[in-house]
Amino acid sequence: MVVVGLTGGICSGKSTVAAMFRRFGATVIDADQVAHELVEPDQPLFETVASAFGREVVGADGRIDRRRLGAIVFADPKARRRLEEILHPAIILECERRIRQAGVSGTAACLLDAALLIESGWHARFDAVILVEASEAVQLDRLVGARGLSRDEAMLRIRSQMPQEEKRRHARYVIENEGPLEETERQVKAVWEQLCAKASS
Repeated sequence: MVVVGLTGGICSGKSTVAAMFRRFGATVIDADQVAHELVEPDQPLFETVASAFGREVVGADGRIDRRRLGAIVFADPKARRRLEEILHPAIILECERRIRQAGVSGTAACLLDAALLIESGWHARFDAVILVEASEAVQLDRLVGARGLSRDEAMLRIRSQMPQEEKRRHARYVIENEGPLEETERQVKAVWEQLCAKASS
């Protein structure tokens, strides 16, 4: 089994690409979904996050309000680092457990979908890194249009991330995702075929 990191900037279309790999037969582990599960009210990290950032990050439904928390951490690099220090060790442990599980399932490739794969240094653990890219203008349009952020909020989130040029230095494969979906899928299929060849060699 080939173990691959899948990453990209905010609203680069990483989830769309992950879904395509899943259709081709990859096992995909979503680090963001794992993070969601780890801060559910019945999980130990819920109280850790609520204590660190105040009860105002707990929504009316009793869960962590990700938009409120996001507004805090994207505006303050120290707060963002604090959140990462709380979440990353637990996310890594759980994702590694799921990767081991995938290893006994017979899948050719296991992809870990993680936004901060390179920033955290975790990328070095993988056989290869796939970077999904979209231009800043496309990211901005998607954040404002799909997520309802103001342009200022959107730019704050885009600029808080590692530049794409830096991420490219660590990627074996780059998938451009701002044109027609058919073109994105063509690129995904080409990478998938290379991963399958690597897995069987």
